[in-house]
Amino acid sequence: MHISPVLWQFLVKWLDASALFPQEASTIAPYTDALYFFLLLITIVGLVLVGALIFGFAIRYRKERNPVATQVEGSTLLEATWTIIPLALFLICFVWGALLYFRIFNPPTNAMNIYVVGKQWMWKAEHPGGQHEINNLHVPTGRPVQLTMISQDVFHSYSIPAFRVKREVIPGRYSTVWFEATKPGTYHIFCTQYCGTKHSGMIGEVTVMSPDDYKAWTESSTSGMSLAQNGERLFASMGCNACHSGGAAARGPNLAGVYGSKLRLANGSDVVVNEAYLRDAILNPSQHVTAGFAPIMPTYQGQISEEGLIDLVEYLKSLKTNYRVQQTLTTSESNQAAPMTPGVVKP
Repeated sequence: MHISPVLWQFLVKWLDASALFPQEASTIAPYTDALYFFLLLITIVGLVLVGALIFGFAIRYRKERNPVATQVEGSTLLEATWTIIPLALFLICFVWGALLYFRIFNPPTNAMNIYVVGKQWMWKAEHPGGQHEINNLHVPTGRPVQLTMISQDVFHSYSIPAFRVKREVIPGRYSTVWFEATKPGTYHIFCTQYCGTKHSGMIGEVTVMSPDDYKAWTESSTSGMSLAQNGERLFASMGCNACHSGGAAARGPNLAGVYGSKLRLANGSDVVVNEAYLRDAILNPSQHVTAGFAPIMPTYQGQISEEGLIDLVEYLKSLKTNYRVQQTLTTSESNQAAPMTPGVVKP
């Protein structure tokens, strides 16, 4: 039987990653494994206990020994015991799981943010410094890393078994997960949501490095422009600074320092400005009109790639003052009003 190279590569990596017990390579992994083994333990104990009772009762109350059925009165103590003990175990699992869930899905405030774009059939990682990776992810040890992920086409799922990380990657909206790697090495990335004919080939590797090695890698892998710098160029080229200049007569709201703030909308609701809000406000501005402004902003749906949206979001996150917006706007206006070649007299 012939096996394609891509499928064979997937099988080899899957067997490696799905060993009897994948190594623990993140801070959250021991806590996840502790809950997993607790669930496994009570499952095995329950299975053995119930199986032993069924087998024992089948022997003791078989027809040869009890040809005539007799009435057996219930025991309140026994019924309370088999009700209270399972309930207590379920409550322990619930509280334990809830605490673990909140720990997994609430990243530290100092987490480094890396964007991940899933598409058939590859993973693209974009670092704040402008580093871009395909089916690879470089991260340092000892530093929390948040992944802000989105799909460009269909549903995917980003999974790093050694980190106990798995998160759905959905078209049209950001999903996040975080981890802190503890051991330098190379670990597998899988897509665990069937996403098409080449789903098995949508794999990659996480390279965990020491902080010094990671710093050297970022310096050697940079494209020369950070995501925020790329977003600034895109912001100016699309004419966004004409309306969002920050001036008193500006037709659009001031964007300096807007990230992380609470914004009042025209419909009277308040929203916290995060990455998801900024992205949606660019694509669907009519649904996010700031109070005091007219709904005149056009939609950019289909005009900007996911990578471009990431650049714009990072630029807006970094925008603390309107100095650069004003500077770009002034330069643009000066170029438009500049005379023709010096020395040429108009007729």
